[in-house]
Amino acid sequence: MRLVVYTDNVELGGADLSMAHLIARLDRSIHVTVLGVSRHVLERIAAGRPDAAIRIVPRPQSGHDLTSLMAHASAIRGIAPDVVHANLSSPWSCQYAIAAGALTRRARVVAVYQLAVAPISARQRRAKRLTTRAVDRHVGVGERTSRQVEELIGLPYGSLRTIHNGVPDETTQPFPRPRPGPLIGAIGRLEHQKGIDLLIRALVDLEDATLLIVGDGSQRRPLEELAVALDVADRVEWIGWRDDARRYLGSLDVFALPSRLEGFPLAVLEALLARSAVVAADVGSVSEVVLDGETGLLVPPDDPKALAAAIQRLLASNYLRRRLGERGRRVVLERFTADQMTQAFESLYAEMLR
Repeated sequence: MRLVVYTDNVELGGADLSMAHLIARLDRSIHVTVLGVSRHVLERIAAGRPDAAIRIVPRPQSGHDLTSLMAHASAIRGIAPDVVHANLSSPWSCQYAIAAGALTRRARVVAVYQLAVAPISARQRRAKRLTTRAVDRHVGVGERTSRQVEELIGLPYGSLRTIHNGVPDETTQPFPRPRPGPLIGAIGRLEHQKGIDLLIRALVDLEDATLLIVGDGSQRRPLEELAVALDVADRVEWIGWRDDARRYLGSLDVFALPSRLEGFPLAVLEALLARSAVVAADVGSVSEVVLDGETGLLVPPDDPKALAAAIQRLLASNYLRRRLGERGRRVVLERFTADQMTQAFESLYAEMLR
């Protein structure tokens, strides 16, 4: 079997890391080509599978870039895949690869939706209506996310099959704690979607606690300025982006996911595997793994007061933190591993080619 996995991301994100976990574990009889527009992203995705080929195509410069479309079509026709697996960071991404896959003889196309985000234009929605017809299987990374994507793009209820993201269980040596006292942590891109500003606002009500932020992005400077304005800057540690970010999880008292929008985030799965006590905003499919009061605590999105109260509840009880962390690890191992995700996609590919 010949498989093309495609992403049009230019910055590495959770969707790309999920794809990396997948192709590293696919059966060795599957010939994998990683196709996309950014060499850095493609090399990171392919790192765990040395025999994977990498092909770069021009990034579309507009919604009607014929040069890029033809390059996508030429690349996919040249590979002659049995399956094109398009990894969509939003429902409106990867349109050129989906169209090119549909134009390739005998290729089957699977679209995997990571996030239910609204379109930025009517043109984007019109293009999606056309490429939706070219998709053989639609997949969402969580049950709630699948239903949200169906509503957004106008597919009948139940059109999307759910295959949850999964992560490997990796043993890492935790980094030393940066300072004494309660330690709260967050890992992710510093963008509005991720809600780190809400966590900084919550820190005002969490006296003596330190906030550890691992990640980078366009909002770092405004977030630093917010911490200064709220007089908590001396209690925020800015780590920046690191490939070994998971090593921080074992050092935390509480892991926080204050996102305004999510699908089924890898960071929460990794935190639970590390037995972290988790507080998360109830967005996307987060509640399918963060079971309120069982594997973590859920709070309403965009509510820094509720976020602070839930974190304080965990900081006040060693027993509760340990109980939630242990239960969370068991749930991830039972249902959300990278191996389980891979087996589900292998079954899907086989089904498509019957």
